[in-house]
Amino acid sequence: MGRRAIAVLLAGLIAVLGAAAVLIYARGADARAVAGADPRTVYVSEKPVSAGTSLADAVRDRALVKTQVAARAFPVGALAEVTPTNEALVAITDIGVGEYVLASRFGTTPTGRRAIQVPPGQVAVSVRLEDPARVGSFVTPGSRIVIFDTFEMPAPTSSPTPTAGNPTQIQATRVLLGDALVIAMGDTSLTPADTNTQNGAQDQTKPTFLVTLALTPLDANRLVHGIQTGALYAGLRGADTTIDPTVQITDYNVFEVAP
Repeated sequence: MGRRAIAVLLAGLIAVLGAAAVLIYARGADARAVAGADPRTVYVSEKPVSAGTSLADAVRDRALVKTQVAARAFPVGALAEVTPTNEALVAITDIGVGEYVLASRFGTTPTGRRAIQVPPGQVAVSVRLEDPARVGSFVTPGSRIVIFDTFEMPAPTSSPTPTAGNPTQIQATRVLLGDALVIAMGDTSLTPADTNTQNGAQDQTKPTFLVTLALTPLDANRLVHGIQTGALYAGLRGADTTIDPTVQITDYNVFEVAP
């Protein structure tokens, strides 16, 4: 091998070793810089988080992800870890994309001040129900419910009329909405006191709750009509429940046995 070839080979080897040394030094410098910055873990939002979403679900859905920032850039009060102690907490307000998430954004209950999220093409309509009429405390945002409507209708001319005080009307109940999505629940309020008395005692006021549903425009019309003209009652819908909207129960067939 000639001297020129050996010189070229040595020059190439030296260049490779030099590049490797520079790379090793650069990596070491980066590591020293990170270590010197005292990096700390913080959660940031990569997707919108709706009020009421649990911390565990937000992390599981990768709406919140971990990243590291230098200690001097660490936001005061930032959410730094998710543990069995705090994972059941829920977002008390909506959280947008790209935020350093503060631990104070999660609590036991949403504030109720956020704008509700109405699905595209649907209408949000609220209906006030007494406590028994809303299936106790089991209806929550995300529940799917059935709305029943009890109303007056003309009594059959060939039958005695059971409605006291109105000989031409009877009571009937039908399914008004077979599958309605609950998107919000209002705070407890009280109806005005009933001034009618019985045995000298005034009736107690009844607690009522505002249930907001996401409905198609047609179903929204039905619900508004039912609110104005009938008495509404809610039922919690099971996953595989089949609802027959044609069934009508009246004062005359309420005790009939189904075939």
